[in-house]
Amino acid sequence: MILGLRSTYHQLVHVNRPVPPAAALDVSVVVPIFDEEENLPILYAEVCAALEPTGLAWELVLVDDGSRDGSLEVMIGLWRKDPHVRVVEFRANAGQTAAMAAGFDESRGEIVVTMDGDLQNDPADIPRMLEPVMDDRADIVAGWRKKRHDGFFLRLVPSMIANRLIGLVTKTKIHDTGCSLKAFRRSLVKNLPIYAEQHRFLPAMSAASGARVAEVVVNHRARRFGQSKYGLGRATRVVLDLMTIKMITSFSQHPLQYFVAISLPFGAATVALFFARLAETLQPNPNEGWGKILLIAFLLMFMAGVYFFLLGLLAEFIVKVSDLHGSEKGRRLAIRHERKHADGGKPLGA
Repeated sequence: MILGLRSTYHQLVHVNRPVPPAAALDVSVVVPIFDEEENLPILYAEVCAALEPTGLAWELVLVDDGSRDGSLEVMIGLWRKDPHVRVVEFRANAGQTAAMAAGFDESRGEIVVTMDGDLQNDPADIPRMLEPVMDDRADIVAGWRKKRHDGFFLRLVPSMIANRLIGLVTKTKIHDTGCSLKAFRRSLVKNLPIYAEQHRFLPAMSAASGARVAEVVVNHRARRFGQSKYGLGRATRVVLDLMTIKMITSFSQHPLQYFVAISLPFGAATVALFFARLAETLQPNPNEGWGKILLIAFLLMFMAGVYFFLLGLLAEFIVKVSDLHGSEKGRRLAIRHERKHADGGKPLGA
């Protein structure tokens, strides 16, 4: 299970450096890395150029997702020369979402920014991504690659279809769910379990719990070095994860409705079989064999309908007892408002 990778497969490299308290950091930039040796020095320089003028306290968390080239050595070199850099190492390749989850775990900033390590996301956009969160206008800011530099059939067309499908299913109006450049309020990401390919659904998952989602148009650049890690093979996993997210964001609020919907066809079949059995019984010369078949089918449909209905009642009871979308949502919002009250409502870094 991918979730286990958060504690099993990643480890902090070179932890002997003194660690400042989490409250001292405003921004954490989390970047999953897989075979990006040539891109790393440029990425580091661009992140520094983007964040140094802001006056914010920041860190760059680089997560090595089992790279096979010299990426890890480059990251450790950056760590040695700059205290802003932290390095997390995976013992094996676990995927982008697992790498982001590890970065979330190790990050210490009040705002967590995620981005790809292939230089297609522009770090110069980070300050604009931070503004809606710092001004308390949003809890999550999603980047929108309005003008993309990707292959039309292999990247753009699947992305457009996926964005439409995700929007229809989740009811979250985001133009570009696949853009990795996002900014999150820390109190949200630390409560979100993510796995498989579900990092792209974080805004939808958070919006279902009351988070405010904003969009910022960002620059998108053509890849300069290395090869793309994305392909059509990811489409199947995205569709399956979309079904999972739909269940998480909708089913968990009113599970009885879903189980009743499942039980309705069995109920309709039960009624039809009852009248068919009754009509057979009233015949002058009823077929005994056919009557037994109708009776058995009637009992099976009836038991299946009752089974799903009782499952719905049990699920509804569990949701109400755990108060999944009541007290938990209140606790998440309380964390944010308590932080705002504690610092007098001033923007981060003020």
